[in-house]
Amino acid sequence: METDNFIMLPTVDFCFTELMKNCIVRKGFVAALIGIPPEEIEETTLLEASLGGDWPDDKLGILDVHVLLADGTRMNIEMQVKYFEYWDERVLFYMGRMFTSQIKKGEPYKKLQKCIHVSILDFIHFPDDDECYRTIHFRDDKTGKVYTDKMEIQILELKKLPKEVRTGEDVILWMKFFSGKSREEFERVAKANEYLNEAYNTLKTMSADEKKRLEYEARDKALRDYNSQISSAERRGEERGEERTRQVFKLYMQGETPEAIAKICGIPVEKVREIIQ
Repeated sequence: METDNFIMLPTVDFCFTELMKNCIVRKGFVAALIGIPPEEIEETTLLEASLGGDWPDDKLGILDVHVLLADGTRMNIEMQVKYFEYWDERVLFYMGRMFTSQIKKGEPYKKLQKCIHVSILDFIHFPDDDECYRTIHFRDDKTGKVYTDKMEIQILELKKLPKEVRTGEDVILWMKFFSGKSREEFERVAKANEYLNEAYNTLKTMSADEKKRLEYEARDKALRDYNSQISSAERRGEERGEERTRQVFKLYMQGETPEAIAKICGIPVEKVREIIQ
């Protein structure tokens, strides 16, 4: 019997990662991303993710889910809640790393399989249009022909979802589920198919687990604290009227070292440390 109406939110990366550990949920979501019926996916294997730190204080609040499909396709799925100024550069960096890590020195290039990076963003990344879901490839500037399909980027902007989702496109339904804020919302979306229903049932089970709830709440607090620190840094920068100061604080709160910040901003590292202090 439920003692309260508490339900975890998938936009908290701990919750999202736990959901992806369920092979049925993972299968349904991956199928939606690549646009095929779930029954056509033979297998998805969850690869070990490098967090760059320990719960709940790892840098930046970004956790990624690495998936290997039966045909060799690799997929990196990331849930990012807070605005990240250099997100595009980060995506390209890790996309390149994922692609090149498939072969060792001396091995033939033909072993390289398709890599897909999926960004699930709870902020608006492309402000000039209303598209909430897009797929990006390398294309010829003149002909528009795809140069290669071996590298693909998908970006899901949860903040752009319309209040009433009328499309039957599965990936949009998953976006609606991930952006849910209450049991009622999750339950409505879960009626769409068995995979979303499995995701909702998993969410309820996780939310009733005391240990997982404590981990979730610690993670949620860390993300809230991070957001508060960013806002505070911006206010301090605005009060001093220095654009550079705001940039230094943002980079610092995103986990950059004083040396890296100094290089990015073009100022002495001693000045960076002075601003931070």
